[in-house]
Parts: sequence; structure tokens; C-alpha cells
Amino acid sequence: MEQSVRLQKYIADCGLASRRKAEELIAAGKVRVNGVVAVIGQKIDPKHDSVQVSGRKLVRENTNVYLLLNKPRGYVTTMSDEMDRKCVAELIADVDKRVYPVGRLDRDSEGMLLFTNDGTFANAMTHPVHHISKTYRVSVRPAVTEEQLNILTSSLMIDGRNTVPADVRVISKEEGKTVLEIVLFEGRNRQIRRLCEAAGLETARLKRTSIGQLKLGGLRPGEFRYLTKDEVALLKRQSGCY
Repeated sequence: MEQSVRLQKYIADCGLASRRKAEELIAAGKVRVNGVVAVIGQKIDPKHDSVQVSGRKLVRENTNVYLLLNKPRGYVTTMSDEMDRKCVAELIADVDKRVYPVGRLDRDSEGMLLFTNDGTFANAMTHPVHHISKTYRVSVRPAVTEEQLNILTSSLMIDGRNTVPADVRVISKEEGKTVLEIVLFEGRNRQIRRLCEAAGLETARLKRTSIGQLKLGGLRPGEFRYLTKDEVALLKRQSGCY
């Protein structure tokens, strides 16, 4: 007999949303269990309980899907947008499974973005305790000084908590511009842009090039591919939860 599970985990396992987004749906009163509005922290028996989100009954996916998208600038990391902005869902419309983003890139950022319908995998990849590295190529203005580099590699207070310091390497420098490689070990909200602002730098371009040991490679902007079994296994090992 299957054990009871937290409702937000079940919603994520059904491929509808991440656990965090599932909690938001529950808090908004959009989730019902056996016809009754659900509450945060509620557990269900997947074998016997009926779960509906916005009136649609959920069915847990039997096959897990893992995608890598090269997100272009100008797209928001969401599967739908109330402001009618371009969203990443448009770029993976050909996928025949319901998937959702693993983490996020802001509208003006580009590069590597993972998608899945595996809630356990998504939670492991995004949980800050695992410190999975994410590498970015960042163009800033003006040229960077040693003092500014020290600021970029310092801890920053975001939402009442200090960040894990980033690794920063200068790739190239020319008059009025510097290209940096920045490695983050936790996914805090707009962390790189906030670091650059603290250092008095303008972020001209921000592109995520790798997550852990998985690299973006030659995938064109707007294109996606399925991860191989070996790539999924590699990410699962790096998450420390498998």
C-alpha cells in the first residue's frame, strides 16, 4: 500500500508545477482533495484520494522527462503569463508531456534552463542545501577594477540571508567592458545582477552556460533537446539525493 505523501509533492510528481509553485496554488485555494479545498501541509493517499487543480483532475505521470532549453532573452520563465508576455512554454510546445522549469532565469537573461515532470529531481536540483554550481558568462560595463572584483566575490544579503560567495574569473577585458565567468552555488533571486549593482557595474549580458557538469554546448537560442540517461544520472548524483 502506497504511503501518504505531501500534497505539493504529489502535484509536482504529476508534472503540473514545482513544489514551490504547488504550494502557491494550494495557498490560493485552487487545489481540492476529494472536492474539499486543500490546505498547506496536507497529506494525501495517491491511491485513493482525488486531487483537482483549477477544476482539472491530476494523474501522476508514469514517465519522467528531462529537457535542456537554450532560453533566449525576452522570455519569462513561466508556463503562462497573465501579462501576455512571451514565456518559455512557447518554446517547448512540441513536448507531449506536461513539464515545468527547474529554477528560473529572469526575462533579460539567457542560456541553460532545465525542464522536467520529475518533482523529486526538480526539488533536489533547486534546494539550496545541495549547492549545485551554475556557471554564467556575464558582460559588464565599465571595465572591472580589483576593488569591484572583491565585491563580486563577497557575500551579499538577499531577503535577510547572506549568499554563498561566488567564484569570479575575468575572461576578457577591453576599454569600457569586461567579460566575466561567474559561478554561483545557490540560486538566489537576481543574485548576479544584485552583485553587479553593489559593485557599481552595469550587466549588459547574462548567459547561463552550465549546471553542475552539464554544459549548454552548441544548442541554438530557442532550441531544446532531451537529456540523455547518462546526463540525468550525472545530475542526480550531483544533487546528492539519489
